[in-house]
Amino acid sequence: MQTKLNITPSKKLLNLPVYIFAELDEWKEAARAKGVDLIDLGIGNPDGPTPAPIVEAAVKSIQNPINHGYPSFKGKETFRQAIADWMLRRYNVTIDPKDEIQTLIGAKEGLAHIAMAYTDPGDINIVPDPYYPVHSRGTWISNGDIYHVKLEAKTDYLPVLSSIPEEIAQRAKVFFVNYPNNPSAATVTKEYYQELVDYCIKYNILLCTDLAYGEIVYDGYRPPSIFEIPRAKDVAIEFHSFSKTFNMAGWRIGFAVGNKEYIKALYSMKTNIDYGTATIVQDAAIAALNLPQIHIDKIVQKYQRRRDFMVEGFRKLGWDLSLPKATMYLWLDVPKGYDSKSWCKMVLDKTGVVFTPGIAFGKYSDDHFRVSLVAPDERLREALDRLETANIKFIMEK
Repeated sequence: MQTKLNITPSKKLLNLPVYIFAELDEWKEAARAKGVDLIDLGIGNPDGPTPAPIVEAAVKSIQNPINHGYPSFKGKETFRQAIADWMLRRYNVTIDPKDEIQTLIGAKEGLAHIAMAYTDPGDINIVPDPYYPVHSRGTWISNGDIYHVKLEAKTDYLPVLSSIPEEIAQRAKVFFVNYPNNPSAATVTKEYYQELVDYCIKYNILLCTDLAYGEIVYDGYRPPSIFEIPRAKDVAIEFHSFSKTFNMAGWRIGFAVGNKEYIKALYSMKTNIDYGTATIVQDAAIAALNLPQIHIDKIVQKYQRRRDFMVEGFRKLGWDLSLPKATMYLWLDVPKGYDSKSWCKMVLDKTGVVFTPGIAFGKYSDDHFRVSLVAPDERLREALDRLETANIKFIMEK
């Protein structure tokens, strides 16, 4: 007879919000069990292969027994130098590879760990809404509180800093931002970043910028690094990912750059929890950072073609939307009479097309849903055809 322990998880785990993506997986499993041919536009997982030179570098690395042992906590010296060189080429920003870089097992863990490194119970951190879920999770795991700044289309999905109460600004320790933004696809200017840096200097707040979509950009737009802004190194740490830029989502690698004090705190947190990124993956990432631009251009051109096609298709179905300048997402209004979950569930049940409910990205985002451009062109075309056949439009007919 099996004995069940009378033990419950930590309150910090029980108090975390339900992860909507897990519920979305349950919807998909139920639909597949009924034989539904799903077109999954709910995930943000790149659908293309990792470029061949990156794979070849990993194969060469894995054949060297010296790379089979524990990796460096901070990241191997050649990788950190490649990051510094790339930051200089890409943003004209000088980064010290010795003290101002920390390798990560993907940007997500770094974003969680930086919050954990700086948050004590009762502390307040600022997170704009909509937001990528991990921007809040590290704070909640640390028993801190989040002040969510509502982002709106009328202000270009940028936090209105004057709307943050003075008592929140005085108490806040960390301010998370993500541009180009997931899920809204909003972009940022250097002028706004200057305002944000000045704000964080004034209130003694650590600014964490998530630049995961820095290379998935269109129509000549080039997103800035926060370190292009004067005095940013006094207050900021920036997170980068290989997942989207190089189709390396499954490799799990990223990096943080910034003031050595903040990098040291992140390093201290990680050394007590994990052992760093596999050396083999670091060697693959070095190859990625040195790829000819044509490889990245091919990935971006694919998403731009899909963006143009899907925006035109949703316009024909009644949505009023402009062409986003970045990311692999569209952020669309939910028709009246629905919240985001009921809308996405209805669409799934009627068409087999999967969207992500906006509520997955925050309490202020329940009036939107996210469409990912991560399916082959023919499946995107079929998704639009299914919506039209089911008479699913922005203004629903009663």
